[in-house]
Amino acid sequence: MIPLDLKGKKALVVGIGDDQGFGFSIAKKLFEAGAEILIGTWVPIVKIFQTSWKNGKFDESRKCSDGRMFDYAKVYPIDAMYDNMDQVPQDIKDNKRYSAFESYTISDVAKEVEKDFGKIDILVHCLANGPEVTKSLLDTSRNGYLAAVSSSSYSFVSMISHFGPIMNEDGAILSLSYIASTRAVPRYGGGMSSAKAALESDTRTLAFEAGRKWNLRVNCISAGPLKSRAAKAIGMIEDMINYSEANAPRKRGLAPEEVANAAAFLLSPLASAITGETLFVDNGLHAMGVATDSPSFQGLNKNELCEDSAR
Repeated sequence: MIPLDLKGKKALVVGIGDDQGFGFSIAKKLFEAGAEILIGTWVPIVKIFQTSWKNGKFDESRKCSDGRMFDYAKVYPIDAMYDNMDQVPQDIKDNKRYSAFESYTISDVAKEVEKDFGKIDILVHCLANGPEVTKSLLDTSRNGYLAAVSSSSYSFVSMISHFGPIMNEDGAILSLSYIASTRAVPRYGGGMSSAKAALESDTRTLAFEAGRKWNLRVNCISAGPLKSRAAKAIGMIEDMINYSEANAPRKRGLAPEEVANAAAFLLSPLASAITGETLFVDNGLHAMGVATDSPSFQGLNKNELCEDSAR
C-alpha cells in the first residue's frame, strides 16, 4: 500500500460547522494521515460548533480508524464575504453573533494563523452560500447573484491571495464544486451554478498564478450530492440524491469519506504533479448524457439499459 503521510503538515479547513459535511470528513482524513488541523467556522455558529464538540455531540463521528479521536488545534471564526474589517457593514459588526469577536475577515484569519502557527501546508475551501438558491436564475436578483459568487467563488480567490504568502512551497489547495457548473440543474438557482462555474474556471487560473508565485498546487473536487446541513437549504437535496442514485453508472449513495479520500490524495505529495484539475467524485454521474429513469426508457428492459447486465 502506498502510504499517505502528512506528518508535520499543518492544514486549515475552512467551512466546517458540524460533523455532517464534506469539510469535517476531509479534516478528519487529513488528521488520520498525520496533519495538524486548524478549522475555520462561520462566525454566527462558532460557539455552537465548539460547544457541540466539547459536549461530545460529534464523538461518534470523531472516531478514527486507528482508534484515536479526531481533534483540532484551533478554531478560527471567519466570514469569507469580507477581506478586511473595513468592508464589514456596521450592522454586521453590531450583530450579537458577531460583536463577541474583534476580527473575522479573510485577511485577519491569515494574520492570526501566521501568528499562531507560522506557515501552513494545506488550505481547503468548503464554502458555498447563495441567499436566493431556491429561486430560478431568471428570478434571482442582482444582489443575490453577486452574493452567491462572492461567498462561493471569490472567497477562494481571496483566501489564496491572503494565505499563499504563509504557505510552504509545494503546498496544496483544494475547493469543492458541483456538477451544476457544467450542466443545467433545475431548481439549483440563485446564481449558485454560476458561482460553481466561476470556481472551476478560477481553479485553472489560480493553479498557474499560485504555482508560479509560491509553488503551490490548486485543485477542485466536483462532489456528488450529500444531505448535509448546508445542502438542506437548497430545498431539493433529497431529489438530487435520488436522481444521482438512479442514474449514475454506480447505483449507490455517496459517502463523505469517499470525497475525503480523494481530497487527501490531491492534498498529499502523491499528487505532486496534479494541479488545475477538477476531479469528479460522484459515482460517475457527470459521464451520463441521459437519465435512465426517464419515462422515455420505460419500454426498455434492464439488460438494454445495462443495469444488471454482465457486459
